[in-house]
Amino acid sequence: MTTPTNSTSASPQDHLQANPQARTEPPLTSLSHGGGCGCKIAPGVLSEILKGTSGMVIPKELLVGIETADDAAVYQINEEQALIATTDFFMPIVDNPFDFGRIAATNAISDVYAMGGTPIMALALVGMPISVLSTQTIGQILAGGQSVCQQAGIPIAGGHTIDSVEPIYGLVALGLIHPKRVKRNAQAQVGDCLILGKPLGVGVMSAALKKGALSDEGYAQMLACTTQLNTPGPDLAALEGVHALTDVTGFGLAGHTLEMARGSSFTVKLQMDKVPLLTGVRELAAQGMVTGASGRNWEAYGNEVRLAPNLSLLDQDLLSDPQTSGGLLVACAPETAAQVMEVFTRHGFAAATVIGEVVARMPEGVHLEVV
Repeated sequence: MTTPTNSTSASPQDHLQANPQARTEPPLTSLSHGGGCGCKIAPGVLSEILKGTSGMVIPKELLVGIETADDAAVYQINEEQALIATTDFFMPIVDNPFDFGRIAATNAISDVYAMGGTPIMALALVGMPISVLSTQTIGQILAGGQSVCQQAGIPIAGGHTIDSVEPIYGLVALGLIHPKRVKRNAQAQVGDCLILGKPLGVGVMSAALKKGALSDEGYAQMLACTTQLNTPGPDLAALEGVHALTDVTGFGLAGHTLEMARGSSFTVKLQMDKVPLLTGVRELAAQGMVTGASGRNWEAYGNEVRLAPNLSLLDQDLLSDPQTSGGLLVACAPETAAQVMEVFTRHGFAAATVIGEVVARMPEGVHLEVV
């Protein structure tokens, strides 16, 4: 399955022609040790870092905190409104500055949609090597982020900038939701269908881009996927049969599915042949175009995954491939699956697919089974 490509998308080299000054600057991706959500601290290391925070005092108004590694914090304001607060930022995943800004902003706003909320405003987080990048290039990054916020119907109401060694851009994103419509990643039920809104493979494609092995068509496809706002979120939250919701980002499909399984104390069974992939991703991965984050992801949680004997190391790499601005992952009652698919279709998500189900927890404690 594929995402629709955008014929007006820039190629990886177009920005050099549009911005002659960029010829004197190094490519953005060469300035970062990792790109996009592949920059995330490995799940195992993150767990070790956060283990001392469990004793914090939690006010009753805080409906969602860090307890299940959910996508955003949710704080109830009154009987009708809850505030969603999240932040996300990373280093360049592409060399085109405008595209980098678009991808980073789309990714940050996604966490509001993943809670079922509607974004209301954002704050910019900007760290740039001022002595290396021109003000024009930095301005293009910010302009890319602004364009996505305009598309989402929200203002960038402020932010913070620093001079840093590596380029960093992202947003603090705020949204609103009715307290009874909050969708967590930890409320899946046995028998639920699992539906993925976007295809996998962004990490593989970003690795290929950095090695000069990604075609213009591949770049356009990656850009179309990573800049598609997860707008189905609020409509999905309104469906009574939708029990859990999250988005797939830096820990890969396996990692974020495991978060859902752990939080619900059930096992999730995925069908690998149903998982949608960006066109050409399997072939690129077979050529070794995988990120270091993929291996770190699997090292952190692979012991909780059981792969069918017919699946290969390549399938493992795809399951742990870090996604930047990935798709929504929905757990819903089987009788609601058609409505969920209709929502995705109405919002232009042609690759949305039923990829698995939630089953009773296995005696051996496996949280994720892939067949």
